[in-house]
Amino acid sequence: MALLGRKKNTKADVVKEVKEVAVVASKPTVVESTATVKSRTETVIIRPRITEKASFKSESENVHVFEVTKKANKKSVAQAVHEMYKVTPVRVNIVNTPKKSVFVRGKRGTKSGIKKAYVYLKKEDKIEVV
Repeated sequence: MALLGRKKNTKADVVKEVKEVAVVASKPTVVESTATVKSRTETVIIRPRITEKASFKSESENVHVFEVTKKANKKSVAQAVHEMYKVTPVRVNIVNTPKKSVFVRGKRGTKSGIKKAYVYLKKEDKIEVV
């Protein structure tokens, strides 16, 4: 029975639909190419974090600070730094800063939280940040 242009599903329609789903599920999975994997590692690092503290650490202790995505971990950050800057990190520390409520000029707002990665390098390795 049709009601407002809709047709009720019959048993034959449901069986046909199940067969179509089974055919789609049996298709082989697609293997990613190395180009997509490489581009994914480059998107781990958002930007270098240029602050007074970060510049002091990079000059004195050879530690560089980067803003990274929320899903980044130490291994992915180390791999991305190695691919982008051709240096091998000795150690990677990750700091997750939470978002904060602020009250500025009579209005409420929020500061967005970020995730930072401190990348420690050997003394002879350098990263040039423009």
